[in-house]
Parts: sequence; C-alpha cells; structure tokens
Amino acid sequence: MKCKVVVGLCFWLLSTMPLWAQESLNARGDNVVGMYRVVHGSEVSKVRVYKCKDGSYAAQCVYLQDSIDKRTGRLRLDEKNPDRSLRTVPCNKIVILRDLRYNAKKQRWEGGRIYDPTRGIRAHCSCEFLEDGRLKLRGQVLGIGETIYWQRIR
Repeated sequence: MKCKVVVGLCFWLLSTMPLWAQESLNARGDNVVGMYRVVHGSEVSKVRVYKCKDGSYAAQCVYLQDSIDKRTGRLRLDEKNPDRSLRTVPCNKIVILRDLRYNAKKQRWEGGRIYDPTRGIRAHCSCEFLEDGRLKLRGQVLGIGETIYWQRIR
C-alpha cells in the first residue's frame, strides 16, 4: 500500500513540475517590466515596459524631455512614422517596442520590433540585462544594427 502511495505522489509531482517551471520562466521574463531612462542621441526620454495580454512585452514612451515643438509651441507628434495613420500620435504616447518574447534558454528577450521615432525606422530587436543592471537593446535592419542601453529607474 505504501508503495502505491509513494508512486502516486511521485507521479503527481512529476506531472505538475512543468507548471512550476513555466511559472518560473514567466517570472524571469517579467523582469523586463518597469520604467527606464533612455538617452538616444540628443533625446532623453522615459519608457515604460509592460506585459501584453498575449504574453509578449511592449514599451511606450511616457515622457520626452523636449516634448514641445519649437516651431508650433505644441506637443511634438510622431511625424516621421512610416504608418501615416500614426503620425498624429503625441510623442509621450508612442509605442516604441512590440512583440518581445522571453527566450529562457538564451536568457534574453527576442523577436521584437523596435521603432526609432527620431528617424522613423523600425527594426528587429533583442535585449538582455547587463551585470550593471542596464538593459542592452540591439536593433537590426538588413544586418545593420545599433545598440542602445536603457537604465531602469523603477
């Protein structure tokens, strides 16, 4: 009788282990969620990374240091966006990163698309944390890439 109980208990533990492992992977993937300070060229901004309903991660600009257009005196818009329907989006509401997914084997996020509103360019993106806590993002278009670093502030 004890043997059956032990075998049953072992079977139950082994069958639920993938659920524990998945929860652990999701928790590691969620490490990217937070607020970051971004310096890109002469632009200084704050970006919020969040988890989407489909399990991917996205990032939205929530603050831009020079957000007022000097010509018009109004809030700057996403004028260089290749999608004409998004050119009226205010600079502090631009979604700059989409579809990023955590790859547990490589311990980094991949498959995303990053958008540079200063140049109107979209690129494939991957990112990972460095030992000093910064988030290293690598964007590439046709094999040509650029690396930027985001500093977590919250």
